[in-house]
Amino acid sequence: MADEEMPIFVRTFDFLKWLLPATNSFPRAHRFSLTQRLLDAAFDLNERLQEANYRHGQERLAKLKLADEALDKVRIYIRLAARLEWLTDRQYEHAAGMVAEIGRLLGGWKKTVDSRR
Repeated sequence: MADEEMPIFVRTFDFLKWLLPATNSFPRAHRFSLTQRLLDAAFDLNERLQEANYRHGQERLAKLKLADEALDKVRIYIRLAARLEWLTDRQYEHAAGMVAEIGRLLGGWKKTVDSRR
């Protein structure tokens, strides 16, 4: 299936498109700590998903597990940014919803790949 047709790629792209400008309002003093870690985790998630798409079997499952780890980091950093009040309640709700949907899609993909083993 082409990247454009798979919902997980669309949702991840939409999340990145939302996240980049959202982090511009984070305090300048933390641009190279929490902000950078959040962005790195989000880009790692996207890259691991892309890599998984080009692999099969155990290699695909391994990349999907790495994507899941990156998604967990994104969750933690988003929650921390919200607790530090760098995100409004509405932004946090939106981000959490996007991340949850990506998580459901990722879980479904992992389950499909795992059942084919």
